Amino acid sequence: MFKFLKRGKLFASILLVILLAACQPKAPSTNTSSSGKPNSGEKTLTVWHIETGESEVALKNAAKRFEEKHPGVTVKLVRYENDPYKTKLSVAMGGGNPPDVFHSWGGGWLKNFVDAGQVMDITNKIDKDNYLEVAISPATYDGKIYGVPVGMDIVPVWYNREIFEKYNLKEPKTYDEFLEIIKTLKSKGIIPLALANKTKWPGSFYMMYLAERIGGKDLFNEAFGRTGRGFDDEAYVQAARKIQELVKMGAFPEGVNGLNYDTGQSRQLLYTGKAAMTIDGSWFLGTIRKEMPEFEEKLGFFMFPIIEGGKGTNKDIVGGVSPVYSVSEKSPNKDLAVELIKEFASKETAQEMANKAGVISAVKGVKYEDGYIKKINSVLENAEFMQTYYDQTLPTEVATEHLDTTQALFGLSITPEEAVKRVEQKAKEVIEKK
Repeated sequence: MFKFLKRGKLFASILLVILLAACQPKAPSTNTSSSGKPNSGEKTLTVWHIETGESEVALKNAAKRFEEKHPGVTVKLVRYENDPYKTKLSVAMGGGNPPDVFHSWGGGWLKNFVDAGQVMDITNKIDKDNYLEVAISPATYDGKIYGVPVGMDIVPVWYNREIFEKYNLKEPKTYDEFLEIIKTLKSKGIIPLALANKTKWPGSFYMMYLAERIGGKDLFNEAFGRTGRGFDDEAYVQAARKIQELVKMGAFPEGVNGLNYDTGQSRQLLYTGKAAMTIDGSWFLGTIRKEMPEFEEKLGFFMFPIIEGGKGTNKDIVGGVSPVYSVSEKSPNKDLAVELIKEFASKETAQEMANKAGVISAVKGVKYEDGYIKKINSVLENAEFMQTYYDQTLPTEVATEHLDTTQALFGLSITPEEAVKRVEQKAKEVIEKK
């Protein structure tokens, strides 16, 4: 009897385990292709990126081509918003669980991972001559290449031509003319400059342009290279003052530091005619074509005006390289991952992104069919200097200080002198110790 009860309990326990297992929800399958369909492939390459609109479509098409060329291999594309992506990748890299392929902007941000031994050296795996030198250089450190570039961007001042025509406004050549436009728009009840600065980097464009127009093209390089003027130079102080002057003039929307760029809060102000201008990258055109294609008819752009008495010119532009695709050192399929990034950075992908997403190509041989892109590309061709994005060029700790203090300038919670002093101090602590 005792043995029977014991066996009965054992049987009941086994039955209970079976029933519980049967009731458990199944984990979602991650083995899906770039098309979203199940793939019977034996290997999966995971790609983290931030592309949207037609650029994302071009990326998906490249992934499909790769899968067709490599039967049995699945490409899993995972898209993140810009700023959450940066945090997510840093955590994944630090935790030893990165994606096989990841997006970057080159510069100091990528170099941090390179210095930590987390990025594959692809110098002998690709043909450097396929890419523009100015585009591949941000992913090159000590003569070694750690990523392939696909696109480049410039950062102009975009504006609503319909509003400008209504109030007889013309594209400004000087900063004083720019300020007069701001005053006119403000008097008409229109927000002069749409800006959503919760994520901090959109406001950085103002600091970069103002500092360059005042201090000249060598200002940042001297401060970054620790070879001359620092981040507390008088040119930076003046740039910080001008940001706060714009805030006090009412040039930006109320609560500018609480508005979210990623959710489109600044763009919506333009689409609805509540704002007349914005400073944004050339990717803005592709975003418009996805979100509000009819707005393109009203869209114009000009380069940030010169500041009289300053050392910068309107042929000095703020811009950068994006996307740059790299392979994680810990990828179990590094050779396949290299072939994948070569597909992402192929002429076919670059051509599609140029003509459908408005991306200026980092790949040689691309022909522009889009009239608007030709115009943007001509600005780049005629540029005499490109200032790369501070937050992507500087070491992470210094970039963070720059973004934090610049955002504080827009919030009027810090003085210009204190803002630049903090950035310079962080540069001394981080850059000079390297």
